[in-house]
Amino acid sequence: MARSGLAAAARVAHWADAALRPGRDGASPDGKGALSDATAERAARDLGLTVAQVRADWDTARLAGLVEVHGDSARPGWRLRAWDRDDSAVLRGWVALFDAWSLAHPEPEQHAHGAVSDVVSALPQVLSFLQLSAGPVPVEQLLDLLEQRVTELRTERCEIPYVPPVAHHPYEEALRAAPSDSEPLPGAPPAEDTEDTPLAPLLDWALHALASVGALTYGDGQATLTPLGSWAVWVKLEQICVAAQSPAGNIEQAAEDMLRGCAQLRPNAARDEYRAWLAARPVGSAVTELLGAARGDDALLRGLAFEALRVVGAPAEPDVRAVADEPTLRPYALLWLAEHDGIDPEDAHEVLTREEATWLWVDTAAAVADHGEAPMLVRHLESAVQPTVPMLLDEVRAVGHPRTVQVLVALAAAHPDPALAKAVRRAAFQVHTGGS
Repeated sequence: MARSGLAAAARVAHWADAALRPGRDGASPDGKGALSDATAERAARDLGLTVAQVRADWDTARLAGLVEVHGDSARPGWRLRAWDRDDSAVLRGWVALFDAWSLAHPEPEQHAHGAVSDVVSALPQVLSFLQLSAGPVPVEQLLDLLEQRVTELRTERCEIPYVPPVAHHPYEEALRAAPSDSEPLPGAPPAEDTEDTPLAPLLDWALHALASVGALTYGDGQATLTPLGSWAVWVKLEQICVAAQSPAGNIEQAAEDMLRGCAQLRPNAARDEYRAWLAARPVGSAVTELLGAARGDDALLRGLAFEALRVVGAPAEPDVRAVADEPTLRPYALLWLAEHDGIDPEDAHEVLTREEATWLWVDTAAAVADHGEAPMLVRHLESAVQPTVPMLLDEVRAVGHPRTVQVLVALAAAHPDPALAKAVRRAAFQVHTGGS
């Protein structure tokens, strides 16, 4: 259903990718990523559409993330690249369009922005009631619910005690606990100027907008969620609940502190924490923050950051691919990309060169030395690609990792074999003095 609903947008996005190479001349220089008149007319001729259809499909492609706008240029989004092989990318694209329903259908110009903002903020409660009803709901009933919620929002803004109506759905309670974005838009009339605005026309606009993105059907004085719309409401509920129930309480922390808080957790518990942390943030900024933590001096955080990026999945691909040329992050990025492309995690190390694998061995050893126990560091020897310790020491000396000396000193102190410990100490001394 999501694929068919976005098919027209994907067609225009694929056309632009092939015919215009977005990022060069696929968008006008107005900073909005809108197609130029000439480009829209060319697309209409090539695709057998009207110019209006092309523009509408292009706007949908932008809202769904099939096209990403950067300043006055546009380029294919990761969802377009994954369109044919990843159903989850299609679903994510539709959810992005669902989130942007108020942009997909122009708002009534005659109404104050403040009133429109109140209706947009109140709609999740209306949608949750539709989901709970599991069938057609008269518009009059939805209007009563909308008026109650808008009144509640306006009362909360005025900080006047208010007894909320009985909740119809757990989605409502979760939304009340979540941060509110219902403040009037900049330049909007004061709240009191919007109180006399009739809400029926705005509800009509909202239902038409949600119908235009495929979230519901609307006609004959009633509205019904589509299966896709019903699923999306539960997705939003799950995101809010996960964000509100961070297992280890790190949801408000910056990426570095969150990762440190996960260092002592078991893998499954850590992944739950990553999911909660990610659910509370836009994906793009979360990925940027995780990669920033990975660039630090703590090798443990580097490894944990890429574990969190595995939870992010496909949306992180462009950013991970972009850092693959950074020496510090390259081995981690290559392994992440290999696993993302479907290579078995046990075989993913084969994408690394011998030098990259050695660098990663030293980096991981640094994490163990800083945060683990001596026996763990000794066992780490078994993970080296080199068949013998002398070969490992030779290649470790050559790889140039900044923590080589500290790692070798720690390994020498931890190893129970005096002869091997002596050889490792000698290698550490040679690296420290620049000898061979």
